[in-house]
Amino acid sequence: MTETAAPHLFDRALLAARRARARTRPREGADFLLRRAIDDLDDRLLPVMRTFPRAVDLGLAAGPAAQVVRRLGKAETVTTAALDAEAGADLVVDEEALPFPPESLDLVISMLSLQFVDDLPGTLVQIRRALRPDGLFLAALLGGDSLRELREALAAAEVETTGGLSPRVAPFVGVRDLGGLLQRAGFALPVTDSDRFTVRYRSMFDLVADLRAMGATNPLVDRSRRPSSRRFFLRAAEIYAERFADPDGRLRATFEIVSASGWAPHESQQKPAKPGSATVSLATALKARPLPDDL
Repeated sequence: MTETAAPHLFDRALLAARRARARTRPREGADFLLRRAIDDLDDRLLPVMRTFPRAVDLGLAAGPAAQVVRRLGKAETVTTAALDAEAGADLVVDEEALPFPPESLDLVISMLSLQFVDDLPGTLVQIRRALRPDGLFLAALLGGDSLRELREALAAAEVETTGGLSPRVAPFVGVRDLGGLLQRAGFALPVTDSDRFTVRYRSMFDLVADLRAMGATNPLVDRSRRPSSRRFFLRAAEIYAERFADPDGRLRATFEIVSASGWAPHESQQKPAKPGSATVSLATALKARPLPDDL
């Protein structure tokens, strides 16, 4: 039985080039997504009462997470690994072909990067293999609700102005799907969570400017190579304003950050109870604790 290759969705070289360009054209406040993910990482790492011998901050946004690990004293050695050779990372690494030997790492962190890999299940398996027993994986990815308003406005405008439809916004993973992928990859005690929030803009073009400053504009392989017309963008902005404006005229943009954690299995970890191993039946437990009358 042959394995089916993952579809080729993302232009990884284009992603790296756009990240490099974004660093030369900073836009104040446009790093709000990464800052929010890093703040959450701080909260998730702080209660972990151990120091990991070797940690890796992996992905397009490598760097800020490594700073958190160092500040909290959670690792003896922290390495940054990024796709972009100009990002100043310690290693140039493609997340889909990790160079780390089996059981060579103790902590792997990836912030807002893995949503842009073609084979997310395969990448998770590689990370799991690279972790030593009882090693920890922490990640944040853009979730499936992100930019739903922009997707709708662009699609409606393209159908109206050209009669066709091309992919313009990347697909993002859902929180339940990510939990299933962690289990399939062999992680123990997998946990996923979703942080959904709204950012408001004066116009669609301000939102696009933020995305460009993040290096996160359309990276899809199947994107249209033809320049879009001015008429298309103006109509998309009109539709966005018609459908997603608040009473004060500012436009809503939904973002979702899906966080994930999982451990490489180890005998010391808590195990779920085996089916049928309970010593008290549910009926007996309910009799011992009567239900309140006002239910």
